[in-house]
Amino acid sequence: MGFPNGRRGEYGKWLALTAALLGWMFDGLEMGLFPLVARPALADLLGVADDKQIGKWFAVATALFLVGAATGGVLFGWLGDRLGRVRAMGLSVLTYAIFSGLCGVAGSAEQVAVLRFFSALGMGGEWSLGVALVMEIWPDRSRGMLAGLIGAAANVGYLLIAVVGLGLGRLLPSVESWLLQAGLPEAWASALVAHSGWRLLMLTGAVPAVLTLFIQFFVPESERWRQQRSRGTTSSWAVRDLLGVGVGAACACLIVYLWANDFPLVVRLVGTALALIVILIGYTYPVVRYLQRAQGGSTQSALLPTVRRMLLAACLSGIPLLATWAMVQWAPPWADQLAGPEHPEAKSFTQICSAAGAVLGTIVAALAGNWVNRRLTYVILCLGSLGSALAFFWLNEHYGPVFLASMFLTGAFTASFYGWLPLYLPELFHTGVRATAQGFSYNFGRVLAAIGVLQTGNLMGLFEGDYRKACSIMSLVYILGMALIWLAPETRGKPLPE
Repeated sequence: MGFPNGRRGEYGKWLALTAALLGWMFDGLEMGLFPLVARPALADLLGVADDKQIGKWFAVATALFLVGAATGGVLFGWLGDRLGRVRAMGLSVLTYAIFSGLCGVAGSAEQVAVLRFFSALGMGGEWSLGVALVMEIWPDRSRGMLAGLIGAAANVGYLLIAVVGLGLGRLLPSVESWLLQAGLPEAWASALVAHSGWRLLMLTGAVPAVLTLFIQFFVPESERWRQQRSRGTTSSWAVRDLLGVGVGAACACLIVYLWANDFPLVVRLVGTALALIVILIGYTYPVVRYLQRAQGGSTQSALLPTVRRMLLAACLSGIPLLATWAMVQWAPPWADQLAGPEHPEAKSFTQICSAAGAVLGTIVAALAGNWVNRRLTYVILCLGSLGSALAFFWLNEHYGPVFLASMFLTGAFTASFYGWLPLYLPELFHTGVRATAQGFSYNFGRVLAAIGVLQTGNLMGLFEGDYRKACSIMSLVYILGMALIWLAPETRGKPLPE
C-alpha cells in the first residue's frame, strides 16, 4: 500500500474505519429509502391509494428485507471468517448497491419485495463485517468511541436520504426538464419523476457500488484474522455448511408467506414455531460444524458456550430491531397520513428528526456502556424507548412542531441500541468465529423483526389503518428486553476475546 515505515498500522486503522463508516452510512441510506417512498411507490405499482393494501405490501416488503438481512449476516459473515473481512465486505457492499438500484426499475410490488430481499443480503453482511474489522484493528480502549460512530454512521445515512428526498421533491419539475435535455426519452423522464419521484430515489441506492473499489484497493486486512489463517483454522469453514443457511432462509420466507396471507391462526402459529426452530438450526449450522472440525469433533469446549451466547445475543438484538421495524419505521407513513397532501414534505422531515435523534442516541449509548456497564445501560435504553414511543404515538394528533420534536426524542432512544450492540456483540465471541457469530446474533433479530412487522400490518388492518394503536402495541416488546439482559454476561473492562 506504500505507507511510510512504521505507519502502516496507523494509516490502516483509519482507512478501515473510513470504509466501514461509509459502508454503515450507505446501510442507513438503504434502510431509509423504502419508508420514504413506500406510499407513492406502492400506490403507483398497485394502482390503488388504499391504506390497508399499501400497509400490507409495506409490511411484506419490509419483512422480506429483514429476512434477507438476517441471511446475509450469516452468509457474508461466513465469507468474512473464511476469506477475510475486506474481500467479503467489498462483495457485500456491491450486492446491496446493485439490487437496491434495480428497485428503481421494478414493475410490480412483488418485484420490489424480491429485490429488497437481495439488497438486504449485502446490507446485513456489511454490518457484521465492518464491526469485526474495525474492532479487531483498533485497540480495546477505543471500543466505546467506535461503537458510537458505528451506530451514528448508519443514522447519518438515514438522515441523508431524507434530505435528498426533500430536495428532490422540490426540484421535480426542473428534474424532468433536465432529464429531457440530457436526451432521455420523454416516457422515461415522466416515469422517473411521477409519484413523487420514487424511482429516482431508489436508483440512488446504486451509488455505494463505488465504495467497493476503495475497500479492495486501500483497506488493510485484520491482523487477527491473518493470524487465524496462518494457523490453518480458517480452512475449517466448509461451503457445504451454507446449505443450512439456505434452508433457514427458505423457512424465514415461509413465515412471511404465512402471515401475509389469510391462513387460520393455528396454522400460522404452528408453522411459525416450527420454521423458527429450523431457522435457528440452519443459521447456526456453519458455526457448529466449524467448531466441531476445529476441535476434532468435540461438542464441548467453545462450542456450547458459543452457541448459547449466539442465541442470547440474537434475542437482545431482536428486541430493538423488532421495535424499530414494527413501530418506528411506520412513523414517516403516519406523518404522511396526518399531514395530508398539503404537506408532502412531512415524511421527509419526520425521518430527518428521527435520524438526527438517533445520531445523538447511538453515541451516548455506546459511551454509557463504558461509563456504567453493559447490562444496566441496556435496561435504561429499554425504559427510555418504551416511554418515548408511547408518548410519541399518544400525545400527537396532528403533524407539526410537537410531532417532530417528539420524533427526535423517540429516535434518540429507540436507535440508541445500535451504538450499544456493536460495543457488546464483538466482546462475546473469539476471532475465529466473530464475523459469523455476531452476523447471526445481530441479524437473526431481523427475522423476529420481520414477524413483528407483519403483525403491525395485521394490526393496521384490524384497527382500520390506525398507526397509533398498532405501533403502540408493538412497543411493549421493550419490557421483555429489560428482563432478558440479566441472563447475559457483563463484559465491561474485559479485552476482546482472541
